[in-house]
Amino acid sequence: MTVNPLLSLDREIIGDIYTTTETMDNLTVLCDDYGSRFGGSEGEKQAVAFLQEKLRAYGVQNVHTEEVNYTVWTRGAATLEIVSPIQKTIPCISLPHSPAATVEATLVDMGEGHPDHFGQRAEELNGSVAMATSEVAPYGSARRIHRSEKYGRSLVAGAKAFIFVNHYPGFGPATGGIGHRGGVGAIPGISVAYEDGMFLQRLIKRHGPVTVRIVTTDKNEPGVSWNVVGELPGKRHPEEIVMAGCHYDGHDITQGAGDPASGVVALLEAARVLATHAADLPRTLRFVFWGVEEIGLLGSRQYAEEHADAMDSIRFYLNMDAAGMLAGRQDIVLNEWPALADLFERWRSEMADTFGIAQSVSAHSDHFPFLMAGVPTGGIEKADRTPSGRGYGHTHYDTLDKISLNDLRRAAVRAARWLARIAGEEDWPVSRRSPEAVAEILDLAQLPRRRRIPRHDDEVLRRKRPVR
Repeated sequence: MTVNPLLSLDREIIGDIYTTTETMDNLTVLCDDYGSRFGGSEGEKQAVAFLQEKLRAYGVQNVHTEEVNYTVWTRGAATLEIVSPIQKTIPCISLPHSPAATVEATLVDMGEGHPDHFGQRAEELNGSVAMATSEVAPYGSARRIHRSEKYGRSLVAGAKAFIFVNHYPGFGPATGGIGHRGGVGAIPGISVAYEDGMFLQRLIKRHGPVTVRIVTTDKNEPGVSWNVVGELPGKRHPEEIVMAGCHYDGHDITQGAGDPASGVVALLEAARVLATHAADLPRTLRFVFWGVEEIGLLGSRQYAEEHADAMDSIRFYLNMDAAGMLAGRQDIVLNEWPALADLFERWRSEMADTFGIAQSVSAHSDHFPFLMAGVPTGGIEKADRTPSGRGYGHTHYDTLDKISLNDLRRAAVRAARWLARIAGEEDWPVSRRSPEAVAEILDLAQLPRRRRIPRHDDEVLRRKRPVR
């Protein structure tokens, strides 16, 4: 039988979390009272105040905010009209950081949007409106193909606008940012429901060339967001940091209950029980709630840049984006750290738990700036790494009623127990990666192909301002 050296602490953590509704109470406030908490909204400001108030009430120390300057996007009305061969208006929404623009051009259907196809059809795409679905494994792709890559490849090929089609029926349009490094996108982007996208596909197949007119009226203005930071100082090695984070901003069309708020309240709960039951840990625990993740990881990117000289002191960063919406699959996914997998296997036995352990590298949550800085990183995700879509995520239907109290509890319990062990482990088996080692990991994960898109954007943007 495996001995658990933290058995008493584990029992206190589990007993405390499973005998309160604190996670669901906090989630209800964030969603029902503050709405989406989208960058620039009043709900965002209220959520920032709420998070600070809760952290201080729980006994977390050094609670403060750090400003994030960026381009605030405000949604305007958007229209999509079929000009020929028929006249019809299709319901649509703008994608965050779309510029205000009017575009009329031939529609080019890219289907699921495989990366290779954009280059192969560049001549056809030049001067067109490109359309692609939200399928994350287009035509069997082994890696996840993000919305921003499809938009970026459309831009590089010379498209004048981009239409994003939700590949899930019944959920309406799916949203998501298209801005360039937190600023306005070079071409307008809109989203339509699955059913309307399928209609457009059929129209092309039956009638040949289809001309559409897109009008967007969004605003992009300078503004500020905030990262919320709090700590439990370490008793013996306070200079060594264990970080855990989750962004608090959702998209403006929804409550963002699962993505990200379920992770926010699970992280809050982990902070509460660790402050109550594990205040004597040897290393500092730092909890960070990131601003404006949904439009470019802006809060975490700025933090990693401004605290670049402190990256050596971070032992591990645990990401908890949407951690409470995983339907019982709150596993640990490490970003290619085999030695840490061995450690988590030992802890799993000690904890008498059943979580999965996996290795993967991805670029689309707040762990990524730390991964790029060489910091050991991982997150609460599903260990099954088969590419999958968001379901109701990023749609109007990501609401409080979808979230289970037990999933929130499970995420909070595992985070708290793991953080206590990470902070207490004396024989830590990994250290910060060199830039060369980071580049090798990205190459193995095929991320350089994905990351070349922003560099292409740089070239295009030097020649081209947003369409007006």
